[in-house]
Amino acid sequence: MPGTPQDKTAEEAGGPTESDRAAAAAPRRRQARGERRISQLLAAASGVFCRTGYAAASTNAIAREAGVSPGTLYQFFPNKEAIAIELGGRLLQRAHETHGQAFLPENLDRPLPELLDAVLDPVIAFNCENPAFWALMHGSGVPGITQEHEELHCNLLTRIEAVLHGFAPAATQAELTHTSNMILGIFKSALDLILAHEGPERAAYTAELKTVLLRYLEPMVTTTRSR
Repeated sequence: MPGTPQDKTAEEAGGPTESDRAAAAAPRRRQARGERRISQLLAAASGVFCRTGYAAASTNAIAREAGVSPGTLYQFFPNKEAIAIELGGRLLQRAHETHGQAFLPENLDRPLPELLDAVLDPVIAFNCENPAFWALMHGSGVPGITQEHEELHCNLLTRIEAVLHGFAPAATQAELTHTSNMILGIFKSALDLILAHEGPERAAYTAELKTVLLRYLEPMVTTTRSR
């Protein structure tokens, strides 16, 4: 009996065949495997950079950490600098997102002690969860990373100045600039101690940082907020 139109194969109907679908899926599978391998290599690089610092790290050490051959690593990254740039770029993006969450408008309307918690806690957590960020931003010297980190630094200073202006609307621009730079300097110095410890000791140094900033900022804060 002659076949009906519904009985036609996909090939006869001009649609994709099973082999067509398989061929289309192959690049997606390769891409997914490639992304997993890149993530594996970046995680390994993160560990190596944290333990040895960027300067002493090598592609061979990163390959060993990842459990792959150097040849496999070179399929994805030509050298150590390329790995650092990719890892640094991803971490910088996460840092920008963290800062955006920390400086949400609703956080900025809180009293100073609560504001310090709302801003500092996510930023500290990000650095503790991503120790390679500190290692790369402050020790790699890779031009691309250095430039982007300077942009992040300037953006953070601008955010801090805006918060200070809300608390102390009568402060001059010079006062806001000096105070913002001092806050960031205090934070970076304390972060060294925080990252070097874990558990109760880390919590203690975090609490000390908040106390220092609170005592430093209290004389500058007015009783009313600028709206």
